[in-house]
This record gives sequence, C-alpha cells and structure tokens, in this order.
Amino acid sequence: MTQIAFILLSHKDPEGIIAQTLRLTAAGDCVAIHFDARSSQDDYVRIRAALAGNPRVTFACRRIRCGWGEWSLVAATLSAVEAALQDFPGATHLYMLSGDCMPIKTAEYVRAFLEREEADYIESFDFFGSDWIKTGLKEERLVYRHWFNERQRKWWFYKSLELQQKFGLSRKIPEDLQMRIGSQWWCLRRRTVEAVLDFLKRRPDIPRFFSTTWIPDETFFQTLVAHLVPDREIRSRPLTFLMFTDYGMPVTFYDDHHDLLLAQGYLFARKISPEAKALKERLGALYSETGRQFAISDEGRRQFAYLTSRGREGRRFARRFWEVEASIGRNRTLMVVACKKWHVAKRLADRVQGLTGIPAVHYLFNEQATPLPDLGGIETTMEKRMRHRRALVRMLFEHWQTDRLLLCVDPGSIDLIQDFAHDRAQMRLLEIDCQFSDDYLVGHARRVGLAGPETPLSAMEQLLPTIRFDVKFESERLRDLDLAGHNRLRQTAGVAENAAVLADFLEIPAETAREIAATDYLFVD
Repeated sequence: MTQIAFILLSHKDPEGIIAQTLRLTAAGDCVAIHFDARSSQDDYVRIRAALAGNPRVTFACRRIRCGWGEWSLVAATLSAVEAALQDFPGATHLYMLSGDCMPIKTAEYVRAFLEREEADYIESFDFFGSDWIKTGLKEERLVYRHWFNERQRKWWFYKSLELQQKFGLSRKIPEDLQMRIGSQWWCLRRRTVEAVLDFLKRRPDIPRFFSTTWIPDETFFQTLVAHLVPDREIRSRPLTFLMFTDYGMPVTFYDDHHDLLLAQGYLFARKISPEAKALKERLGALYSETGRQFAISDEGRRQFAYLTSRGREGRRFARRFWEVEASIGRNRTLMVVACKKWHVAKRLADRVQGLTGIPAVHYLFNEQATPLPDLGGIETTMEKRMRHRRALVRMLFEHWQTDRLLLCVDPGSIDLIQDFAHDRAQMRLLEIDCQFSDDYLVGHARRVGLAGPETPLSAMEQLLPTIRFDVKFESERLRDLDLAGHNRLRQTAGVAENAAVLADFLEIPAETAREIAATDYLFVD
C-alpha cells in the first residue's frame, strides 16, 4: 500500500505549515519538516508545539540557514529526508513540497496515481545538451567554485568567478557522472532515496563537488537519480504544477484559479498566494475527499502564455533582414484577404478564382496543409515559407504566369501584411468582418489548443472575453496600418454594398462582383 512521506521545506507562515501538515497527516500520510534556521525561532517553537504528539510528523534533526542557489537547500532536503526514512519505515514514496504548495487532487487520487507505475518522478534533462537553462550561467555553474550567494553578495560572487576564469582555475566534473538538470520538486520511491544516501556514504567526493556548484538543487538529485536508476524507471517530469513568467519568476495562483488547477494533470500546485484564503480552504478540503473524479484538460500553460501575451503593449514589428532586398516584383498586384474565419476566406477565394480566373491561394503562411505547386522545396515547411515569404510569393506569380494573385492571411499575421505592404509590388487588403458567436469562439479556443473538451466552464468564461477582444484588436491594428487599398467586406452588409467593395478590390465588373457577393453560403459556419 502506498504511503507518502512529504519532505516539507519551509521558511515562513507557521500557521499555514501547521494547517498543511495536519491536512496531509489526517489523510494517512507523513510529513518531515525543515524550517529554515534563518527564520524566527518563535515560529519554529510554535510549529513544534502545535504538532507535538502527532506520530506522522517529524522534524529535520538539524535546522540549516538556507540561501537561494546554495548547497544549503540540498543539505536541508537531505536532513529532512534522513529523518523521514528513520521515523517512517512504512513510507513507500518521498515527495518534495514547499510551504507554498497545495494539493490539487484527492489523497485517494494521488495514491492511485503512484501505484500505476513503478517509477520515480523527477525532471532530468541533459545539462549540456538541453535548453533547460534559458539565460545566465550554464557550464560555469559546475566547472567553477561558488562560495558566495549571488543575491546577497553579488559583487563577491562575480568577482570570484572572474578571478577563477582569469587564472584558469576550472575543475573537472566527476568522470562517472552525466550531469542532469531539472525542477527541484520531485517524488521518489523509498528505495531510490536510500540508494542515493548509500551512494553518498561511499562517495564523499560527490557532495564535496556539489557543495560549491551554483544552484545545486536543480542538479544534485537529478544527476544522482539518473546515475543510479534505469531510464525506464524515471519519468522526467514533476508532479507539482508550477509555471514561470518570461522573466523567470514563478507564477502565483489566486482564488479564481481553482478550476484551472484541478484540470491540470498534476497532484500538487505551487505557488499558492498567502492571500488566496478561499482557494486554500477549497484545496484543503479537497485532499480528504473520496470518489472525486477529475476531468484533465492540461491547457494551463497555453492559457497563461496566451492571456499574458495579449496583456502586453508596445508591440514592435520589423522586416526580416534577409528579405530587405527581396521583392515580389514591380507591376504585380498582391490581393490579401484577411479573415479570422478561415473557411469564409477560403470560400471567397475559390469563388473569385472560379469566376475571374485570378489565381488564389489559401492560408499558406498559417496552415501547413495548404495545397501548393512544387516550387523546389521552399514550400515544404512553415518555417521555410515564412523565412522566404517574398521569394515564395514571387515564385507563385511566376508559376501561374500572372500579374495578379489573391492570398488568404490570418488577421493576426500583422508583420506579414506589413512586410508585403512595403514591397515594390502593389498590395491591396480586403478585411472580412465576420460575426462571432460564443460557440464559434469556444471551437476556436479548442482548435488552437487554448482549451479542450474537458475545460471547465468557469475557465472558458474567463477566456472568451479575451479572445473576442483579440479579434477586435487585430482588426484595429489592420486599420492602424492606414493602407491606401484597405477594403472591408462585412457579414452584416447587404449584397449591393459588398458587391461594390469586391468590384473595387478586385477591379472586376459590377455584375461579376455582385455574383460573388450573392454567394448564399459564404458566411455560413
């Protein structure tokens, strides 16, 4: 039977630690607590007094003064791990938590999840071959010694590094270890943790090496587990849901994130805001429930990236440097149809081609499956199409031996439209203004991966206003370009009005334009 010993690293909020520990132990699990020695002694005494007599609670034998990026965090973890192994002989798994973590599944679900596979859950990527480290020091974390805390003694940290580099004082990584990296929030089997501790007793050079590396909590367990456990028994992922902003700061969750958190395929979440009292209360009650079913949609990270990007201002667009000298060709007319409902633009393009003979291409810069002639390979991938977009369009003109070409583009491709507008060729723009029902926007969110069939209604209700505004915002940006040949075809307009727009945009007879505008299925969803 699965029993979890939680390794709880904490440094603040004693009342929250007490509540979290009581909640976990009430469900039958155990907790080993390390409370930072830098924190208040009075708070520590309060925690010990509140939890005294609870047989499922133990404390690290030694309180360590912890600093971000230091070996002290690993030492604190090892101290709590040793206490857990000694005091909880029935524990089958050890699960790392912080004081900011909360369960987003029931204890019943958590145990069933861990019983499915005989495996350890820890992010473990190749240190040198992966791109897990996005910015800052990489190899320097390991090959130089770090005695000073970068946040507290920044000058000494970088001066020490500079002197070691200057005098060639680099060191070798232990030859038998393949360095790995990943999140510090892991869940390991008891036998794996015992194997790590036995290995450290035989190899005192290993903790000595890691004790002067930079941010060892992201490499120590990750490397040793991969060294001691077969790959087939490692799942390179944490079971704690956490996200980071573009600036490397952890995302904090609040009361209105409840449904989103429960829909993620994780067992716990970090970081829960101290002010999110309603969220903490609901998640606290959740852990002891039985028979609860969860619909996993797992779109949290995509939603966060989408919503935060739309909240930014000051967007900047520029032509790619490799295309500055390229040109579609003077004396050619590129007619761009911008429409968020792709099926509407495709119908219009096909109708125009059928009645006028003007070659028309669907969303070749937005959709990989767009039918295209063989152009020697430049058309094979979206990356190539975008990189050589002017050259690609020029080749389409030449392939069909025409001086007029109609092209469908998503309104969000503002840089693409702007780039074509700067070309020597004449560009005309037809914006199709469609009506968007909530059902259509829900379908759009699912198509682009912002939501799934199991996405909670409350999460969808948060998304819809942003998506609707996004569509409006894209239209406003097109108008801000102030293009001379900007026309608008409106779903709510009559046939006569739209026919006049098409006649002007395509430079075709009024009768032909009216026949296109009168297409009865043009705007049907």
